[in-house]
Amino acid sequence: MTVKPPLSLEHMRVDAVLEGLARGDTAALARAISLVENQREGFERVLTQLHARIGKGKTQRIGITGPPGAGKSTLTEQLVRIYRERGLKVGVIAVDRIRMESVSLDPGVFIRSMATRGAQGGLATTTEEVADVLEAFGFDRILVETVGVGQTELDVAATAETTVLVLVPESGDGIQTLKAGVMEIADLYVINKSDRPGADKLKQEVEVMLGIRRGNAFAHITPHHNPRAAEGGEGRRKAAKADEWEAPVLMTVASKGGLPSVGKSVSPLVRERS
Repeated sequence: MTVKPPLSLEHMRVDAVLEGLARGDTAALARAISLVENQREGFERVLTQLHARIGKGKTQRIGITGPPGAGKSTLTEQLVRIYRERGLKVGVIAVDRIRMESVSLDPGVFIRSMATRGAQGGLATTTEEVADVLEAFGFDRILVETVGVGQTELDVAATAETTVLVLVPESGDGIQTLKAGVMEIADLYVINKSDRPGADKLKQEVEVMLGIRRGNAFAHITPHHNPRAAEGGEGRRKAAKADEWEAPVLMTVASKGGLPSVGKSVSPLVRERS
């Protein structure tokens, strides 16, 4: 007769976490995230158990990045409110800080603050795994707010299905930020605090940069010396692939409750993907 060794205390704790997750226990969710974030004993077992639940729902992961002071937390808070009004459960991963007290008591909202711990890219090294846990728990929207923006922020695109770059008129280095590399990974551009001077100018500059990236800058402008040349620009636009996504530049004042949306059938700041 073979005698099985007694289960370790840690093993029993992981069992309790998994049972709690199956019941939809928020306390178990917090413990599971702590296991994963700190890579404690049993975290791989938790991820393995949850893996079967990932990618089968309609969860959308949205990365929100931008320079310090751009109002990312305020914009995130407004997004949470809109999604909750639509009956969606929302998980928030706020890197390094939390400033969303007004929605933190909502049982349909789970907010987790994570430290970067020196990781490059402005994201904690386990952010994607934490997002996996939230998705497996059944959250419809997962918002990932980063520390700042720059060349090392680009890994937000690997974590999120939609990447939002938030800029403000007075930042003074908005276009330089775009040149640093975020230009290539953002799906939407939001000019926050757009009631301040310089907002329209920044929007135009961003649109020009986007046009340069797509190779059709100023294609919408009729040339004064040869109006027929405009047909070339129109032809280029018609020749674009039907499924090609052109990142919009949206204006908002998040602190006053303003929130941009993309089209009538698309959730705020979510890029539809086929």
